[in-house]
Amino acid sequence: MRFLMNVVHDSTEPASDDEMAAIDAFNVVIEASGQRVMAAGLAAPSDSAVVDARGARSSVTTGPAVESDEFVVGFWVIEAADRDAAMMLAAEASQACHRKIELRAFL
Repeated sequence: MRFLMNVVHDSTEPASDDEMAAIDAFNVVIEASGQRVMAAGLAAPSDSAVVDARGARSSVTTGPAVESDEFVVGFWVIEAADRDAAMMLAAEASQACHRKIELRAFL
């Protein structure tokens, strides 16, 4: 099964050197096991845009779709045998980056 692990945080400050080392180590382990599909950090919400082309005229709004104190700062796409295995990886990811992880299965 494929899962999305969103890294949720309340700051655009980059990870510390210790956090980056732990994240890198986590990435090595899940890549070696074949569980890492991809991973990336994201630009700040203020650098985002919302495009709505559902009507006759499209609109573009700068900034995030939803205003919140917390937002997605990065993500992993992983392969896991089931939800329980993915939950274990999400816990390891949270420990590595010292941030919340939102786990969602792909349909």
